[in-house]
Amino acid sequence: MKKIQFGILFILCLNYLSCSESQEIPFHNIPAEFSVLNMVFDNPDKYQVQVLYTQIDRNNKNEPEFRDFNFKLDDGRYFYPASTVKLPIAILALEWLNEQKKEGLNQKSIMLTDSVRPSQIPALYDSSSFNRLPSIEHYIKKILLVSDNDAYNRLYELLGQDYINSKMKEKGMQHTIINHRLSMPMNEEENRHFNPIRFRTNSEDTIMEIPARHTEKVYANKENPGIGKAYYSKGELIDFPMDFTFKNKYALSDLHGTLKRIIFPQKFYPEQRFQISEMDGQFILKYMSMLPGESDYPSYGLPEYYDSYSKFFKFGTDKSPIPAQFRIFNKTGNAYGHLLDGSYFIDYENGIEFFVSAVIYTNENEILNDDTYEYEEIAFPFFTELGEYLYQLELKRKKDKKPDLTEFIIEYK
Repeated sequence: MKKIQFGILFILCLNYLSCSESQEIPFHNIPAEFSVLNMVFDNPDKYQVQVLYTQIDRNNKNEPEFRDFNFKLDDGRYFYPASTVKLPIAILALEWLNEQKKEGLNQKSIMLTDSVRPSQIPALYDSSSFNRLPSIEHYIKKILLVSDNDAYNRLYELLGQDYINSKMKEKGMQHTIINHRLSMPMNEEENRHFNPIRFRTNSEDTIMEIPARHTEKVYANKENPGIGKAYYSKGELIDFPMDFTFKNKYALSDLHGTLKRIIFPQKFYPEQRFQISEMDGQFILKYMSMLPGESDYPSYGLPEYYDSYSKFFKFGTDKSPIPAQFRIFNKTGNAYGHLLDGSYFIDYENGIEFFVSAVIYTNENEILNDDTYEYEEIAFPFFTELGEYLYQLELKRKKDKKPDLTEFIIEYK
């Protein structure tokens, strides 16, 4: 019997499967030109790959309807989420701000972080901002444009673990644990302590003071996950798996769910949405989709910050400009052999839109912290090919109504 090309089979599946639950995508018979994609999907356990893909159709009122499909999705299987955790922190910082109802306190208010413990570092200025001073607004820009670690840490210190974790659960994202700063040598106890913070005006009047705080509750991964067979610590090889009990957790379904909630909040019950204003939502969308070179403050120039610096799907590590017909609203992550991207992908010219989130683990020798990961050979090409493959499927997929995407045409200057 002649083999049916996977693309045709997949489109038939998309047309007939129920949209009430995520359906598993049967990745097989992928065209040979997608060589890395074929290799990864032939070895899903080795690469610990998970994929969530959402097809979007519009009704006569241009309202979106979702159909979710997955490959090897497993919320119980731990992977290190790296910088993807910065996305909910950025959004929750705006939710926290709206809850304060404090006169004069807003995104642009000067935010000065002090320190009261030896492990803490103050932040009293920011050379990349227009006024050389830090603010919630500026930290969010740095997070969404180039995934700045310090900016994430400052918002983590503002919100604290209790606020972050309770808010995520309230919104229905049950597989998230945020419990540490990034790229700072702190143990789990120190990460439960949060710096004092002062908000002030340009004229140096204090708007709000927040004292040093700590959480009594321990947020940990109860399954005590370990990754790899060995790892380096302070130059010494430790000959057993690295312990991720007190590392962040952010399941792929929660990353995908965060994307959906910020792109299409109307699709969720009010209590499951991020409680931010429409203006705040537009601010997040603008900087999620902005290319580094389009930003003035902070400024990120070539050659280091090319268009696809944080846009992995379809464009990978290609340093050529991304054509103007495309916009990607996303957040990426990269650490310990893991590469991740959660995206809402748009092609304005062809009326294409879809969500895709994925994680892959590339660590052939199973040793962590040795800087020997197969990112360039496997991980980035995987995202390039997966993005291109799904994009080609979307080009061929028939829709009853072409979407009106004008709400996502954003002025970037």
